[in-house]
Order: sequence, then structure tokens, then C-alpha cells
Amino acid sequence: MLLSRLLPLTQPRLSTSRLAHTPHALRLRASFATTVPRKMKVLPVPVRDDNYAYLLIDDVSNEAAAVDPYDVPKVRAAADGAGVKIVAAITTHHHFDHSGGNKSFAAAFPDAPIYGGSDKIPALSKLVKDKDEFTVGNIHVKALATPCHTQDSICYYVTSSAGAAHPGGVFTGDTLFVAGCGRFFEGTGAEMHAALTYLGTLPGETVVYDGHEYTKGNLAFAKHVDPENPALARLEGLIAAGTIPAQRTTIADEKEWNPFVRLDSAPIQKATGGGEASVVMDALRNLKNNFRG
Repeated sequence: MLLSRLLPLTQPRLSTSRLAHTPHALRLRASFATTVPRKMKVLPVPVRDDNYAYLLIDDVSNEAAAVDPYDVPKVRAAADGAGVKIVAAITTHHHFDHSGGNKSFAAAFPDAPIYGGSDKIPALSKLVKDKDEFTVGNIHVKALATPCHTQDSICYYVTSSAGAAHPGGVFTGDTLFVAGCGRFFEGTGAEMHAALTYLGTLPGETVVYDGHEYTKGNLAFAKHVDPENPALARLEGLIAAGTIPAQRTTIADEKEWNPFVRLDSAPIQKATGGGEASVVMDALRNLKNNFRG
């Protein structure tokens, strides 16, 4: 069952949460109040119309990194509310809705490094490439280069070195979404296939923290091209019932319901006309781009 694989918040195995009545449809809430000691946690900070910034928090040091902090006052307020000190910014790619707050961030936090994958990123101070590593308190961060949406797209795999209960997470920006992927603005189907395959090598329990709330539209398209997939039916049931996972879903879940990760499945082969992975990926992305369902 889908729910048994989702990361717990207030219970050791599972917690669900009501859909928040906020400007973001399908807000996936992340309250980490718990009696279980935690070493790492992730706090989503909704920004713009459908973007997510995040606070990556080390509970041991009370230090945090801000991921794609587009709205610096809002991110700072979230950090103040959580009682943590922002010590770094992490940028997934150069698009303005992700990096547009970097100059304000640099002014507000002049001693905090700003990590990113190219000099196209405003106020960049720490350039990272594939497999580069750094720390935020006791949290280990590994950069995973996933060029396609942009050529400087970096996903960040995070784990705690302090014996955390958190199974690890990955900030995917506009590369991997829940049940979807980003447009190929600077890349090809072959590159997106390589990027998603790369992310698929992470442990199955890794929690996916993506850059936009696109779940509802992605689910509609996935049902269109893969209508008999039982994982989609389970996800739709959760949404229709007004309940959603208390945190974002995992790499293992994406392998079950994300059509862009299921290129060799019979339904996706049929929907796209078939062929090798890069051809199918290009065809599937074109279908999604033109989908109006």
C-alpha cells in the first residue's frame, strides 16, 4: 500500500494530514512536532503561486539552509518561527522563480554561502558540480547533477550524520515532481531520462521535495496515459477523500506512479508509440505539454 511507505511525522510509521486551505492546491503539510528525537527535518515554505522554498533544519545545532529562498522575508519568518538560524542557501537552478531571491538573501545573510550549479545563479558564492558534498550542521548534502530542465539543474540528496530517524530526502527543483517532471527547456529527452534514472538510484525511502505544487495536474495526465495503474487510483483516492500524505512521497512511490519514470511499461509505450527510452521520453513530454485534461 502507498501509505505504508510514506515518511512519518508524528508516528513512527505513518501520519496523514488534512488538505490545507491555502493558495496552493494540494499543499503537502510538514509539521514535525513529535516526541521522537529528530536530527534532521524539512519545513516547506510556499512562495509565489505554486513554488516551494524549504528550510533544511539540523535539530542538533538549530542551523538551517534555505532551499530556493525566493521570498526572503517569508523564509526568514519561517526560520524565526522554528527557532533556527539560517546559515546557507541552496539553489536548484537559475530560473528566476527559484534563484530570484538570492540577492536579497545575500544582503540579509552576508555570511551565509549560496550554493548552486552555475554562475548564472545570482549571488552565487559556492559552485557545486556532480557528487560535490558539503554540510549544514550535522546534515550531509550531496549534489547530483541533473541537466535538462536547465543545464545547471542540481538535485541535493540530504542525510543526517547524527543518527536521525529521517530516512533522507532529495530536493529536486524542477527536475522531478510528484507524478511528473520538468519541461526540457535546455535539454533533451535523453538527458531527462538520465536525470530521473540517476535519482532512481537513491534509496527507495528517500523523500522527494520538489519545487512546485503540480500534483493535481500531473495526476490527471498520468491517469490519461496510464489509466489502469493502481498506484494512481490510490493517490486519487487520497486526494478525493480530502486527505493527503503528511509529507511528500518517496523515490519508491515515483517509480510506481510517475509516467516519466515508467517509460518501459506497456501503457506508456502504447501512449507514445514506443521505442527506446529517449524517444519515448520526448514523445511523453510532448503529450504532457499539449495535455488539456
